Amino acid sequence: MAEPPEIRIGTVEREDAMKRLSDHFAAGRLSVAEFDERSGIVAAALTRGDLEQVFTDLPEPVSEKPVPAERRSLLGSIPPERIMPVVPIIALILFLVTHQWLFFLLIPLAGAVLFGGQGRERRRRAERRDRRRRPARGQED
Repeated sequence: MAEPPEIRIGTVEREDAMKRLSDHFAAGRLSVAEFDERSGIVAAALTRGDLEQVFTDLPEPVSEKPVPAERRSLLGSIPPERIMPVVPIIALILFLVTHQWLFFLLIPLAGAVLFGGQGRERRRRAERRDRRRRPARGQED
């Protein structure tokens, strides 16, 4: 449900309107004179209706697709291939200090945590590659 145009606006709404106006200017929809004139109206706007009149002849902004976040390691930028060789050494040191053999279970656990999803992805890639290499039924020589 749209809000009434008589609702008063604040600085945040004005800044948002200026950003939208700047985007339209950058896209080449407004000349410098039109941008200056509309910027003055946005700066002096008191209600939503004042802002709406600035954008009546301009298209609605197209929402961009969200960019997927990069998969990050728990240890930042250190690759798992550099961490895994250290894990058995740490397990051995902990065993020698505490005389508890359970620390050796850290080795496969660390491998599962560090490389857990990568094996599955490799299998998928190999299956796709094999499917592409296999000739389709009826096309075999």
